[in-house]
Amino acid sequence: MDPMNVSVQPNVNIVEKDDYREHYANSVQVRASLWDFFLQFGTLGNQSAERVDINVFQGVYLSPQQAKALMSVLSQNLAQYEQAFGQIEIDPTKAGGTAPAIQ
Repeated sequence: MDPMNVSVQPNVNIVEKDDYREHYANSVQVRASLWDFFLQFGTLGNQSAERVDINVFQGVYLSPQQAKALMSVLSQNLAQYEQAFGQIEIDPTKAGGTAPAIQ
């Protein structure tokens, strides 16, 4: 076997910086440009039939390659989740709540 054709997976070491934080988001706004994707995370605030406030707290830029990798990882994980726990409904009339904001 040619050692140049063998794919070696690196050991990945995740290091949390001092300012690392975790947040819950039930809203993700997505914008795309030629060079990158921008994901803006937030939580739904005041809601009425006429108005929904989204309190945004973090924006993240991704390269198109990283956005595609994220889509793949999320798709795989969602399929596993649904296999274990059942179909995820995003229709607010079926879920009994407000659909997550993804634009």
